[in-house]
Amino acid sequence: MAVIWYLSSSADTPGPPLAHPLDWIAHFLAYLALGFSLGRATGRPGLALVIAVWWGALDEVHQAFVPGRDAGVQDWLFDLAGASLGVWRAGRVGSGDRVSRAPAAQESGGVRPDVGVRNVAVLSERPR
Repeated sequence: MAVIWYLSSSADTPGPPLAHPLDWIAHFLAYLALGFSLGRATGRPGLALVIAVWWGALDEVHQAFVPGRDAGVQDWLFDLAGASLGVWRAGRVGSGDRVSRAPAAQESGGVRPDVGVRNVAVLSERPR
């Protein structure tokens, strides 16, 4: 968040000037990273999205007062889109929604009983 604020405080950002639509891509990617980071840090997608979207709105208002910068609703919409995707992706990482594939299934005869199985009790012998 500090990096976004710092970059938006200067009339000249590092690198070549970005014209539309390249600056929208930069907005999207910056807020994708912010949304992902907040999603992972909070573990609460709704809260992470609200923080990122409000930060984007605050940053756009801030840019309106920086000489040489302009603020726009379109910039904020790309912030919103990037943050949404970042928060969604953060919720998918490590959630166990996907079944991992065994890279060396041949080692166990082509069958990996531990892959993709959750909360299953296995009895290898008959109970006595």
